[in-house]
Amino acid sequence: MLSIYQLKPRFQNLLRPLVRRLHTSRVTANQVTLTALVLSVLVAAVVAWQPEQRWVFLLVPLWMLLRMAFNAIDGMLAREFGQQSRLGAYLNELSDVAADSALYLPFALVAGVWPAVVIAVVLLAAISEYAGVLGLMVGASRRYDGPMGKSDRAFAFGVIATGISCGLLSAVWINALLLVIAALSLLTLVNRVQRGLKEGQATRQL
Repeated sequence: MLSIYQLKPRFQNLLRPLVRRLHTSRVTANQVTLTALVLSVLVAAVVAWQPEQRWVFLLVPLWMLLRMAFNAIDGMLAREFGQQSRLGAYLNELSDVAADSALYLPFALVAGVWPAVVIAVVLLAAISEYAGVLGLMVGASRRYDGPMGKSDRAFAFGVIATGISCGLLSAVWINALLLVIAALSLLTLVNRVQRGLKEGQATRQL
């Protein structure tokens, strides 16, 4: 299934000149990763502080766009400038899950939104990312299968946040969209497990 993740190479090409300048300035991939995490928590804290103010939710899609750039930059610095490390691998995976959780949980504070559904989405997101990492343990690659990968979730919550800030989405619609995200996240989890097992089996047969 198509995932926004598949558009990543084009996005990286746009960022490559900036990445070269950051490398020249001795900025490291781990610094970019941690900065993105800190900023994500700050944005989430502002939204959680005043969820009754609709405009505050505009911070979410704006930050999601910038965060995509941060995530692409840290990966490019690591791969293209020899900054890959075991610590960086841990930071990359853990900070993504932590940042996602922080940014999505404030949606549970919106009047009329079902907190249980928001929590379910956050848990399914974390578990599906864990399933993607587990591919490495069965002889497969790190799985990024969709249809609700990290970039897709960011887009979906960005749309919901924009709808909230503009007064276009009622709580009924938000709950319905969250249920769709949860269902697609569950499908993503199944896809990553199945395809990881298939790839691992094929690798062992070589």
